[in-house]
Amino acid sequence: MSTARERARAALTAEILESARGQLATVGAAALSLRAVARDLGLASSALYRYFPSRDELLTALIIEGYDALGAAAESADVPTAQPRTRWHAICAAVRAWALAHPHEYALLYGSPVPGYAAPQDTVAAAGRVGAALGRVLGDAARAGVLPPAEHRRTALVTPAAAEVLGGEHPALDDAVRARALLTWSSLYGLISFELFGHFAGVVADPEAFFTEQVGELADLLGL
Repeated sequence: MSTARERARAALTAEILESARGQLATVGAAALSLRAVARDLGLASSALYRYFPSRDELLTALIIEGYDALGAAAESADVPTAQPRTRWHAICAAVRAWALAHPHEYALLYGSPVPGYAAPQDTVAAAGRVGAALGRVLGDAARAGVLPPAEHRRTALVTPAAAEVLGGEHPALDDAVRARALLTWSSLYGLISFELFGHFAGVVADPEAFFTEQVGELADLLGL
């Protein structure tokens, strides 16, 4: 059971992160300031530093929180008993919906890099949750015999660690299939980013219909 001090610390940490998310919306990640967060919460800067000793640590916390929220949305949309193509569409739609509902958090994850900041290894596991959800669909499709036979080509384009995420080991999954899976994963973010950052303005008549159509094309590319 947590102590009163632990609960108070958790509550203040949540308030700090909430204030920092507000800064993402108003001034952007590059201008995120611990001092501004402290002023917003009526705290001395020295008190805030006990929770986040630097701006970079606060950014890392926001990034992990964002990746985890996005990953949770993708995982919640997946119904393992459904057909692989249906699961694929549901996960992709959930990722888009989260991005549209949280544009500033999405921009922190997939927008312009923050000058002077390098994301640490701590962010990797959270960043891979969407890819892992899509990879489970691919792996389950392979084990269900849904995918076309693999050509068993060695391309050396995907690392062993990525191969484990993108469906795992199965005769229907060779390096070429995994490379296409990585292409579809990155293309999903490209579609969302173009829509969210206004690059489809005046080009795409119906963003949701266009997204759904292209997600289907990506599923075709994988053989789902």
